[in-house]
Amino acid sequence: MSLQLPQDRLDSIVARHAVATDEINRSTDAVRTVELAKELAELEPVVAAITSWRNAQASLDEAQGLIDDPTTDSEFRDLAYEERDTARTEIDARAREILIALLPKDAADERGVILEIRAGTGGDEASLFAGDLLRMYQRYASQKGWSVDIISESEGTVGGYKEVIAEISGRGVYAKLKFESGAHRVQRVPDTEASGRIHTSAATVAMLPLASEVDVALNDNDLRIDTMRAGGAGGQHVNKTESAVRLTHIPSGIVVVVQDERSQHKNKARAFELMRARLYDMERMKADAERAADRRSQIGSGDRSERIRTYNFPQGRVTDHRINLTLYKLDEMMQGLALDEIIDALTAEHQATLLAAQSGA
Repeated sequence: MSLQLPQDRLDSIVARHAVATDEINRSTDAVRTVELAKELAELEPVVAAITSWRNAQASLDEAQGLIDDPTTDSEFRDLAYEERDTARTEIDARAREILIALLPKDAADERGVILEIRAGTGGDEASLFAGDLLRMYQRYASQKGWSVDIISESEGTVGGYKEVIAEISGRGVYAKLKFESGAHRVQRVPDTEASGRIHTSAATVAMLPLASEVDVALNDNDLRIDTMRAGGAGGQHVNKTESAVRLTHIPSGIVVVVQDERSQHKNKARAFELMRARLYDMERMKADAERAADRRSQIGSGDRSERIRTYNFPQGRVTDHRINLTLYKLDEMMQGLALDEIIDALTAEHQATLLAAQSGA
């Protein structure tokens, strides 16, 4: 059975594409031209899919007409059957493509993210794993042309991180990385393990979409700002200037501390950025929980307590437990090279859930 498409909406999309194309061809306003170019970039793949779908529908009707015509000779009828099968396949493929394009867009998808990684159970090995995860995301970001800037870090005693916070900037970062939030588990033999026994450790990952002042208004009366001397490694300025900033949002109890920049002004700006991201994420998670009909629809809600993935080094495999996907590509995964395979599968599952919910509605 073919997927049903809202014809009125398809007509309006095609009409809007024609209007925008005509306007950009006549536009002399640079700002308006950029706006139209962005809109057309979003519309063009949808319009192309609509055109292909409608052409396939016409081909199907034509083939069916030949099949139903008693005067069609056997050779042409055989060709018509082939054409009908090809058209049906094309119709279903393009219909699904169109329906996915029509799904409600996540307002945060095009934004950058605040990445937070914290070592969990496993002591030093957990800290080392947190460092491995950071490098995996850094390598993945590099392949995408995104930039990664460390905001705050607390190093482990033998390497890695007890906690590290970074900003990943670029277009569409959150759309790709939003399913990475959760508990990541590692199984491997630590370098310090003489008997070769496999240890299990964990680290939690949070991907928070960047938020602007428009998204989250921070009321001065709700904030407490404390300055202090930076601690840890950092050169001669450490413990001589009060450059570190601790920002507390009193109503929610959220606290952020930033001390990596030498300038108190820069640390304060970073703290406000991080606070906005955490408050924005908190509101989004609350809305997701209220909207979710069941647990499966929360695949991208960022539940930090859920164990989402296991990295098994002795067997060279990585398993994402949400979709029961196992890849024997652990080395490529840690290099950021195989991460897209899991992300694409998670995205497809999420889209299928949304399509099913839409069909049910």
